[in-house]
Amino acid sequence: MDKNTITGLVLMLCVALAFPYISMIGAEEQPQQVEQVNNEQTAAESNAAVEAQAQNEEIALATDSTALFFSAREQNMQEAVVLDNGKVQLVINPKGGMIARANLSEYRSYEHYKANIDAPLFLFDETNSEMNFSFETKDDILSLKDYYFVAENQTDTSVTMVMSHPNGEAILLDYALLPDNYLVNFTIRAKNMQKHFSRNSDIQVDWKDCVKQQEKGYYFENMYSTLTYKLTEDGAENLAEMENEQEKLQQPVDWIAFKNQYFSAVMIAKESFTNVDLKSEQMAEYSGYLKGYTAKMNLPFDASAEEVANLQFYFGPNHYRTLQKMDDFRLSERENDLQELVDLGWPLFRWINRFFTIYVFDYLTALNLPMWIVLLLITLLLRIIVYPPTKKSFLSGARMRVLRPKLDVINAKYPNKEDALKRQQETMQLYSQYGVSPMGGCLPMLIQMPIWIAMFNFIPNAIELRQQSFLWADDLSAYDDVISWGTEIWGLGNHLSLFCLLFCAAQILYSWMTMRQQKDTMTPEQAEQMKMMNWMMYLMPLMFFFMFNKYSSGLNYYYFISLLFSAITMWWLRKTTDDKKLLEQLEKRYEENKKNPQKKTSGLAARLEAMQKQQEELLKRQQEIKQKRGL
Repeated sequence: MDKNTITGLVLMLCVALAFPYISMIGAEEQPQQVEQVNNEQTAAESNAAVEAQAQNEEIALATDSTALFFSAREQNMQEAVVLDNGKVQLVINPKGGMIARANLSEYRSYEHYKANIDAPLFLFDETNSEMNFSFETKDDILSLKDYYFVAENQTDTSVTMVMSHPNGEAILLDYALLPDNYLVNFTIRAKNMQKHFSRNSDIQVDWKDCVKQQEKGYYFENMYSTLTYKLTEDGAENLAEMENEQEKLQQPVDWIAFKNQYFSAVMIAKESFTNVDLKSEQMAEYSGYLKGYTAKMNLPFDASAEEVANLQFYFGPNHYRTLQKMDDFRLSERENDLQELVDLGWPLFRWINRFFTIYVFDYLTALNLPMWIVLLLITLLLRIIVYPPTKKSFLSGARMRVLRPKLDVINAKYPNKEDALKRQQETMQLYSQYGVSPMGGCLPMLIQMPIWIAMFNFIPNAIELRQQSFLWADDLSAYDDVISWGTEIWGLGNHLSLFCLLFCAAQILYSWMTMRQQKDTMTPEQAEQMKMMNWMMYLMPLMFFFMFNKYSSGLNYYYFISLLFSAITMWWLRKTTDDKKLLEQLEKRYEENKKNPQKKTSGLAARLEAMQKQQEELLKRQQEIKQKRGL
């Protein structure tokens, strides 16, 4: 390989492995402790003001006996309603008639997992979440959070929350948990309310949530938590993962998801949401929360005609196949495509994960194999797939190595810099005569790069790795802190990840073997020029360490065994390659090509030959012009 080829390969590897770092350049620094205290005080004062205002409003409402649903403003003896289908447990607050808590029975937080406590995962509760529906009547704003509802027709998985008036007017909220599912069907009905509403009076939906930290590492979980939404006429999009962002959408929206790394609360509309205003704010580390999400939108509803507004809620895991199956229960004719909550990467990498990685992963996990074995088998399968081009690449370099003495003759023939093009032309001609392609080493890298990046997107989203242990790593979805300390060190954190160290060590080994292979094909001049590049190759693992120390141990484990197998493959090919036999094959090919004088030079050699002829023609014209001017 020449210098440009090697440089290209190194740059491609840099892109593949530096991709996560580049995507985080725009991240803001977390607030300092002093700023955090000030923010908390400000938030407390703001909350106190809001509570005082709410109390004043309630007092004002309570004194207005002529207001609609006056009697429903008084607290009743209704207890909270609990719905449970074995997967999801919902608690519905009589005040407002909204979902106050959602628990996932099959999952645990990392805190409970570490303490070996069998408790459901609290996706959200009323201490950090709020949901409210408001109606604009002819006289006032009817906000459901100010009223108390009564449960009717209650079963284990369904209930109707009713706010009624003695004259027969009523607002009814129907909840139905689907059996063995994470979906909740929800309807809003108005009864005998025609005189209070104008036609086409939309429902104002207000939804807020402070997303709880459920996993071991704040940094990694926060990076994969984002407010996500799906445009009706387009695909899913999301707000910034690592900074505050607010966005007002002009297009209608099918669903809005308050997403953390492995779980989501999703509100899905049968008729699209309009006038959507979204906001995502970063929460301080060690606060117990990741982000503060806010969503305000309008839901089409004609209360004057006693129509029904249909919604669905999804409270469950970000598991690709599970989300994909939710379309079987959709309310609208449009596909929900909730599986887009699982970010599989840019189009090329998404295609690899969608049609290869997920199928292989599903097949292996169905065998009830430990996750470390699943990752090992996937790595072995990928190494088998890329082995033929890897072998071809190695043999291309080996052929260049055994032709080295002939290249030395050409280099001695053209020692001057001005003869560089002639030297390169004869070198390419030599390679062509012996059937050697100096670009043959690029193919494996071009094949492996998309796979590496695809796995970078897939592994952090694979919920199957969550709370699965291997060796010293208690959770393959989080970092493995073999050594930890209390103080945060900038760029490093408060721990050392052993799998990250092993990954970096394997990178050094693989880089050393690669450079050793390349060195055998270089001239002394090229080797001198590559010294700086060699140092960069050795410094790259250090950069990777600071990047990946906070990443999941499963991802570092995969990169470690992938590079280790790459190094073993290179060692095996070097050991089993007989340079003497290889040179005999090349000499035989050279004789065959020599007997065929009609065979034309092709590839890079042909292009260099054309360039040489153009240069010679240009020099000839310049000399002719000089001669004419001299006459």
